[in-house]
Amino acid sequence: MFDKYFNLQNDFVVLRSMMQEDYSAFKHLTSNKDMWTYFTSDLSVEKKLQIWVDDAVAQMQKKVRHPFTIETKPDKIIIGSSSFGNISHHDHRLEIGYTWITDKYQGKGYNNHIKLLMLEYAFETLKYERVEFKTDVLNIPARKALSRIGAIEEGILRSHTLMSHNRRRDTIYYSILRSEWPSVKSHLKSLLK
Repeated sequence: MFDKYFNLQNDFVVLRSMMQEDYSAFKHLTSNKDMWTYFTSDLSVEKKLQIWVDDAVAQMQKKVRHPFTIETKPDKIIIGSSSFGNISHHDHRLEIGYTWITDKYQGKGYNNHIKLLMLEYAFETLKYERVEFKTDVLNIPARKALSRIGAIEEGILRSHTLMSHNRRRDTIYYSILRSEWPSVKSHLKSLLK
């Protein structure tokens, strides 16, 4: 189901399986400390970034997460990362998360392309029943983006995650179900125009 290395791509972006070597490109993209306010680790700290990449690659080898490096197309500029995580083949569900895009490329439509490619793979290739998303309840931009693509808010887990500055995060969950996918896909494609 998840080959060790594979790509998802369209005319705008390529998601390729993350490699250990991507760390050197990532460290030039993650230095803005403000990018990590709602992320579980402050990747502006190089040691934390190295641990994050090491963990992502190790989890890919265990087939519990599949991290991607995001590149622009056709110029192949690395701009961030996203992952399939919390993969349950038995339950036919996974999470799309661990997503970050360097600040220079935020707000330029990349996230919609990324989500479309990943959702197509989850629902049309894997034939999964459910895709989950979660974010910090305080992360209003991410919450708006998830609602905008058609994800349904499900609920809040209180004091769910310890953040990098010792704040306890309330985590809000969203999902898209297989039965909802055709209308979500149509809507998401309309956002790309």
